[in-house]
Amino acid sequence: MAPESAGPVGPCNNMALRKASRYLGATYDKALAPAGLRGTQFSILQQLSAHGEMTITGLAETIAMDRTTMASNLKPLAREGLVTVEPSAADRRARIVTITPEGLSRLKAALPLWQDVQARFEESFGTQEAARLRASLEAVLRTGFNPWAE
Repeated sequence: MAPESAGPVGPCNNMALRKASRYLGATYDKALAPAGLRGTQFSILQQLSAHGEMTITGLAETIAMDRTTMASNLKPLAREGLVTVEPSAADRRARIVTITPEGLSRLKAALPLWQDVQARFEESFGTQEAARLRASLEAVLRTGFNPWAE
């Protein structure tokens, strides 16, 4: 006997976004694998390279991730010597993340891999469509929800 259905719920924005995110995320992860990085790790190193040292909280906000998940994502990067995570001199409760020379080297090695997959996606999806997609996704971040508020 089939389980009872709750009935049709209609199109779900969350499911559509997660499906596309898993699909595209796996594509970028596969492309970056020869450099020993996953997409999220590449993004973290790129942000640190662009902004210099950052608090874990600031880095999490930049990438739209909760602080606890960011701290978990930093552990393997720190183990590999790609970042350092140290207490802040100004506020001992805060932790400062800095990209290391090895992290910068790994990021530079991954950059052509990222550029290639980025170009392949835009060729397949369309350059203008990709720009509109990024703009729409940025707009999602301005909808007023505060998912990580305590």
